[in-house]
Amino acid sequence: MALPLDLLRSRIRNEIRIAIDELQHPISVSDPSLSRFPLQLNVSLTKTPGPSIKNGQVVHRYNHRFQIHITDQYPYEKPIVRWRTPIFHPNIMPPEDGGYVCTKLLDDWSFSSNLLTFIKGVETMLANPNPANPYATETCIEAAKYFARYKYKPPILADRNKPRPRIVK
Repeated sequence: MALPLDLLRSRIRNEIRIAIDELQHPISVSDPSLSRFPLQLNVSLTKTPGPSIKNGQVVHRYNHRFQIHITDQYPYEKPIVRWRTPIFHPNIMPPEDGGYVCTKLLDDWSFSSNLLTFIKGVETMLANPNPANPYATETCIEAAKYFARYKYKPPILADRNKPRPRIVK
């Protein structure tokens, strides 16, 4: 079962607009007219800390990219997600291993699911690696062992868009 194309385009256009407005992350679309499926959404998470490896050390990476592939069966069919930037995470494969994203949000995908909720879920997962449920790749298993020993503590970033408190003397 599929949505009529005009309704599908309207829903996707609205979901993208809401996600951009709410999250302030750039999202580009392979076909802005939404006329050729499957669509590829390129999502850039900015100012979003997540674990990465640099010179053998776990470091914070603040900019991440992933792709969301949407077919003409959306939202009945869950999107396909691929990670595109370096990552050290038990639940996200690095791009060289396939870039798969393991998330309950995709397992529980339904007609009422949407892009905003999914992207927020990815942000949460990025900051909260689950070492109990890693992918079976060398990098993900190594990340699971690391995060089973050391809890990931991402830095809290100040929101530059929020006005600072005014001190009155």
